[in-house]
Amino acid sequence: MVDLFKRLDAGRPPPPAEKAQEPRPDQKLEPAQKLLDWLQRWNKDTVCMKDILQYGPNSLRNPRKALDAAHTLVRNGWLEPAELHRYDMHKWHIARNPVVPPTVKWQRKSQQNKQNPPITVAN
Repeated sequence: MVDLFKRLDAGRPPPPAEKAQEPRPDQKLEPAQKLLDWLQRWNKDTVCMKDILQYGPNSLRNPRKALDAAHTLVRNGWLEPAELHRYDMHKWHIARNPVVPPTVKWQRKSQQNKQNPPITVAN
């Protein structure tokens, strides 16, 4: 005789296979995107580490996270290192680019040309 629970289990679909929880690729860029969104509202041409830690997003109040997010923006062309008057200071010029909404992965045309130079054919 078939048990009641076996009969109920027979009509149930199989459980989904468990997937390993891998971080999404854009999850690594989330702190940099938050910093970029905040920089769009920052009304000065330069920003230093002290400004990010004091006035920036709450999730970036940790100096290491803020510095990593800023370096990501430097690699993607949104920030440019500025001249410093102290050896232990971090300061950047903000590149105001006409992109709505701004994303971290956007590249300026000058950067795109450096990575993919135009092909010229010699006659």
